[in-house]
Amino acid sequence: MAKTESSMRDLGSTAPDFQLSEPRTGKELSLDALAGNTATVVMFICNHCPFVKHVLDGLVAFGRDYARPEVGIVAISSNDVSGYPEDHPERMAELADAKDFPFAYLYDESQAIARAYDATCTPDFFVFDRDRKLAYRGQFDDARPGNGQPVTGADLRAAVDALVQNQPVNPLQKPSVGCNIKWAS
Repeated sequence: MAKTESSMRDLGSTAPDFQLSEPRTGKELSLDALAGNTATVVMFICNHCPFVKHVLDGLVAFGRDYARPEVGIVAISSNDVSGYPEDHPERMAELADAKDFPFAYLYDESQAIARAYDATCTPDFFVFDRDRKLAYRGQFDDARPGNGQPVTGADLRAAVDALVQNQPVNPLQKPSVGCNIKWAS
């Protein structure tokens, strides 16, 4: 299991727009359609990564807990499916159905959106404020496969809670750690 840290994009940078397909529904969805009016969470995940699998139930719980108009949540898979067939859009839809994802799970076939966000690993998290400025980037929590830490989503939850309560997000943020995004050759 190769570990890659998130790039820690500059706070205050603007959320790149996107229009991507959601394999579960066949719809094309944009950042505008998915953004919350107070906070927007963009998560880069995939099906096969052990780091994502480790926190997946926590991500679903997070999605359910924050399913409200002020918080928009979207997951994006940008992996090259030729080498990683488990991440194919058909499989994405199956996982989203099996886990009953309370958020859209979009496919970034060209990998342009992952590049625009400076996403480097799965999972990789970005939280934008009401003006779509980056307020948080980093880890879900301290849990990693095999480290014995509970999956709580504490870091991501604290960032979203701060924005919802109109408070500043703590600028001391830890990078996410996961599998590198599988770039097409």
